[in-house]
Amino acid sequence: MEDCSQKYSCRTAKKTLEWINAIVTFIKPYAFLTNAHVTNFFTHKLWQSIDPDWLHCLRNEPVQNLLLIPCGIIQEHWPASLKEFVLDLKCLAFPREQAHLNKLFPGVNVVSLNSVLAQGMNFKKKHEVEVLSAVVSSIANSVGAQTIVDVGAGQGYLAQVLSFQYQHSVVAIDACSHHGTVMEKRAERIKKHYTAQMRKHYPEIGIPNVPKTITSRVMSIDMLKALTSMSPHIDNVKRPELIGQVADDKTSLILAGLHACGDLSVTMLKTFIECKDVKAVVSIGCCYNLLSEGCLDIAGSQCGFPMSYGVKSAGISLGKSSRDLACQSAERWRILKEDAGLHNFELHAFRAAFQMVLCKYYPEIITSSPSIGRQGKVLRRQQQRRILQSSINCEEGKYSSMPETISHMQELCLRHMSESKTGDYSGSALYSHEFSCNGGTSGNETAAANKFLLFEKFSQSGLSCLGLKSLQETHFHEIWKEAEPFTELIGPYWSLRAALGPLLETLLLLDRLLFLQEQGSSLEAIMVPIFDPALSPRNVAIIAKRI
Repeated sequence: MEDCSQKYSCRTAKKTLEWINAIVTFIKPYAFLTNAHVTNFFTHKLWQSIDPDWLHCLRNEPVQNLLLIPCGIIQEHWPASLKEFVLDLKCLAFPREQAHLNKLFPGVNVVSLNSVLAQGMNFKKKHEVEVLSAVVSSIANSVGAQTIVDVGAGQGYLAQVLSFQYQHSVVAIDACSHHGTVMEKRAERIKKHYTAQMRKHYPEIGIPNVPKTITSRVMSIDMLKALTSMSPHIDNVKRPELIGQVADDKTSLILAGLHACGDLSVTMLKTFIECKDVKAVVSIGCCYNLLSEGCLDIAGSQCGFPMSYGVKSAGISLGKSSRDLACQSAERWRILKEDAGLHNFELHAFRAAFQMVLCKYYPEIITSSPSIGRQGKVLRRQQQRRILQSSINCEEGKYSSMPETISHMQELCLRHMSESKTGDYSGSALYSHEFSCNGGTSGNETAAANKFLLFEKFSQSGLSCLGLKSLQETHFHEIWKEAEPFTELIGPYWSLRAALGPLLETLLLLDRLLFLQEQGSSLEAIMVPIFDPALSPRNVAIIAKRI
């Protein structure tokens, strides 16, 4: 197979646009996959759009091999066309292996957070904040920025590390007033610790900086530009209208955003271009499903996608289903265990079969595009707790002297479930263990009956969420009997569709990079995977600075 490691590049605007065009050309024939709603799998017979040879092969494939498809891993016995599809996807997608940061940012030093700064962070967040704070600090020093603005700061983890550990002047801005309150209380606790340490060891230094907190419901370009008129020495402020303390003495800024949601990442990049006092920007986006789209007016578009002139002029659009799909993580798929993969495929089958229930018995509700929330997540949590307890009871002799092991296992499973997002396979399932403890009491018949009962429970919960009257068991059984023969095709179909996710995310990110590159030689812009993708799937940072 062709080695494509050097085939595509984004070093220049021309190269970036060539890469974008190659992606667009590739995905056009697969619009039936990118635009599909898996909820319609049974109602629209979506499997019929897949090459029959591919389906025939994949329906008998081990689940673990299906989970590797989004990572571009093929099996030799597959049809040649299927292998070519998967390898081309891998070739076109932006590489996600964590970059060697010392080569890109000379002198950068990623420091492990102490217990005071890391308070409240899970392992994923701690990793992200450790890495990003080191990178942002390095860039801020290199461009001589007076203040760092943490955009979409949440509870202020990044802002507080930049302030207390790296000694930068920091403004933390978020749309949620509750986040602002939590942020300030947390900062005060950290300040007490650092003040005591400084008085003990460095009495001449004085009181440490605390991030300034701003709550703004509207995160606009004008709002961020106004921060350049704020003195880095004023006290915390609550409203953006209070900004403007030193109008004649502009403050140079660097904008940083750790998973700034939807259009907020786009707003950061546009602010950087429009405001000369913003010396650099470090943006790690997420929630592509929330991006605004459809504004193909080249002159004055403020939409989240497309951003660049090159993509706008080509009339390229994606749609919400494709942007949803861009949130898929190949690395998260790869690290799933077989039971977890099976269970998640089953949940998709339940949701698609529930759509059949709505179409047949509640046709009026379909026109309103019903949302039943995360019924799969709820069902998974209930099932997981029950099965974990069953596992513990079944093997209590083995683990009787190891309570910490059981507690840790429960914690990991529940953490996986709590981090699960729509379409994101981070949930865990020891689903089949419940029956193995009883010696597989009734074999396949019991397993099939159990799946129906779970589907019935899923459907009853969904109807309740929609405020709809429940059905008799016979109606659910009728639907499941019709859907069940095709449930084995959900895994192959969803794996092939998910494999397009990293490619769609690459397109969105390259559009942002091209937007910056189109501004000319007064700035430099790069795209870098700075996190471990197994810990943080949205690991690509777009970094630009004025030169």
